[in-house]
This record gives sequence, structure tokens and C-alpha cells, in this order.
Amino acid sequence: MIAAKTSPAFKRTSSKKLTRDNSAATRNRARIAAAPAPAPAPPQPPPILPRSFFEVDSLDLAPRLLGKLLRRDGVVLRITEVVEAYRPNDSACHGRFGVTSRTAPVVIMLPAQFGPGGHAYVYLCYGLHMMLNIVADREGVGAAVLIRSCSPVSGLETIQERRGQKTEKPVLLTGPGRFVGQALGISTAWSHHPLYTPGGLELLDGPEPESILIGPRVGIDYAMPEHVNAPWRFAVAGSPWISAPKSTLRPP
Repeated sequence: MIAAKTSPAFKRTSSKKLTRDNSAATRNRARIAAAPAPAPAPPQPPPILPRSFFEVDSLDLAPRLLGKLLRRDGVVLRITEVVEAYRPNDSACHGRFGVTSRTAPVVIMLPAQFGPGGHAYVYLCYGLHMMLNIVADREGVGAAVLIRSCSPVSGLETIQERRGQKTEKPVLLTGPGRFVGQALGISTAWSHHPLYTPGGLELLDGPEPESILIGPRVGIDYAMPEHVNAPWRFAVAGSPWISAPKSTLRPP
């Protein structure tokens, strides 16, 4: 004879225990809600631009440098104005006289061999001012872009100390070119330095400006008329950190 199946017996949970469990869950949720949110991760610094960024025609590189960042020893500058300074067959170019000790960063020590893009070229102007240029294009071309003006991003006190001026006005960094080298604390010894490697003087990526201005270069009256009048000066539109003369700049 088969025994009749009986339903399993379930132990009933008391209402008091349910109340205690619900209260504990409520307290846990309250503690979680009251806990401080984790601190946001610090922003990552912009990347150093690769060597390939520089290996383009100098007239293409010049406007692309606007908005990019120069960094050295805690000082960061945003590039606001540049000049296409040296290119083949340019009568205003330092290299028009061939290979010299001054143009060696643009031109490698071997005759007719021009240096690769992405290196610094620093020369002394009037025996006083360090002019920072960035070598452009591939090896064998010999072209560079002059950094004419910048705006400060960080390291303002160091910039003011190096410049000997306690001001936050554009006169601190609006060239023509000479103040940029002073603010970065560089000398001609920085020529040949690769800007695409970590350490020392670096060029970092930065936001592209919404609009730019162009105009003729300044202080090259000795050059041929077509080079004097060429619109090879580039600046960030609307920025106060631009050197004089501003009246010759216009939208492209």
C-alpha cells in the first residue's frame, strides 16, 4: 500500500524578524547614500605630438601649431602666433646662405643635408633674444616655423621671474618671439632637441582654434617683394596674446 504524500512543512518567518531585516537593509542603503563619492580621476595631460606631426610642409605646419602647447620644467605655453620663417628658395630664410653654425639645426652638418622635422632651432637675435623655431618637413628639405607669441597656461610665477615682469598682461609673452624663449628658459644649446620625445622641451597636443588670422611677415624688408608680401604669418583670432602689428592680420 502506497503511503499518501504529504506536503513539506515550511517554517514561518516571524513578522518581528522581517521587520528587523527590513530595518537593517534601510540602514545599509542610507550609509551607502551618505558615503562620499569617490574623487574623480585627475585629468590626463595632453599627449606629446609624434614626429610625423612635424614632417609636413612648413606652410601646413605653421597654422597647425596654433593652440598647441610648449612644455618645459612646469611652464606650459599655448601657441597663439607663428611665422613660416624658413623654406626652400625663400629670400628671407637663414638657410639661403647655406650651412652655417647658426642654421645647423635646420641643416645637418653635411652640405645640402637638411634636418628632419620636429627638432628645435634656437638662434640669438641681436645678441640678446632667444628665438625658438620648430623645424618642419622631412629630412633634406630644411624649413622651420618661428614661435612668435604664446599665452601662459601654467607656471606663471616662473615665467614672470624669467621675464623680470610681474604682470599677467600680453606683453609678458607677445614677442616678437624673443619673450617666448626667455619664458621657457632656453638657449641656443636647445637647438637639435627633439620636441616629440618626453623630457626637456616638448610640444603637446592642444585644441584647434575656432578661427585664425593671416598676414605678411614682419621685419624682412631685405627679402624679395613676393616673399615680403606673402601671407605667412598666422595667429589665433580674438586672442589678446598677439604681437604687433595687428593691423596687417585678416581672416584667410
